[in-house]
Amino acid sequence: MHSQELRHLISDAPRVMVVDGSKMVRKMIADVLKRELPGVEVIGCATIAEARQALEAGAVHLVTTSLALPDGDGLEIARSVRETAGQAYVPVIVVSGDAQQHLVERRFTEYVTDYFDKSLGHEALAVFIRGYVQPQPVVGATILYIEDSRVVAETTKRMLERHDLQVVHVLKAEDAFALLTAESLGLSTHKFDLILTDVTLKGELSGVDVVQRVRVDFAYGKRRLPILVMTGDSNRDNQAELLQAGANDLVLKPIAERLLVTKVLFQLRLARMDASRALV
Repeated sequence: MHSQELRHLISDAPRVMVVDGSKMVRKMIADVLKRELPGVEVIGCATIAEARQALEAGAVHLVTTSLALPDGDGLEIARSVRETAGQAYVPVIVVSGDAQQHLVERRFTEYVTDYFDKSLGHEALAVFIRGYVQPQPVVGATILYIEDSRVVAETTKRMLERHDLQVVHVLKAEDAFALLTAESLGLSTHKFDLILTDVTLKGELSGVDVVQRVRVDFAYGKRRLPILVMTGDSNRDNQAELLQAGANDLVLKPIAERLLVTKVLFQLRLARMDASRALV
């Protein structure tokens, strides 16, 4: 999926379909979306059948669905979106209480764009959705980016910098640890808000080592310093190892700009939401 194929999904008046068997949940999500996304139109559906009718009636910018619906599996919604004319690239977000476990076990199909853990709350869901339909920069955010290919790094840096993100690129995990150590000792001009690393790195350490060291040796939790890992490895066990080691999320290769930026901005906003609550 290329970024130019997703540009038509960005809108000042987005139409968001919310599919959930609970009328109360649909209303709660709709209320938060209307508060957080001015101009949004929410199409609420209780079943797969209702969602299919709504899709035939008009295009939408994004779909969220729960997994358990009265008339079947929510993943059928994702397939219906892909099969509806003109909506092949509409993001489909699965909202689930055990989304992380589904991600670890890679139960999602190629029809699903992303997942959202409902335990994070509806306010966070609104932020997540905004990242797709009304992306906004996170002012002052700095990303520590670990990638051993200068060519790949330059391309990815440009993707992120187009969204007003500051990127500090290093070639090796060891260089990243040196910067994190300097920051922890107050000897650095950088304050890193997120780590983006390739899973395969030159040298003795890999992306898995980066995740483990940051979580254990530096003792940074997932909200304090989010970590996204880029990987082209389709092996489910290897993907699960990354998530279980403490990665917040994976970005699968080939890298799609909109998906990468959305995941980065969401993790940054979520961390800032937590920081703001801690000050209250």
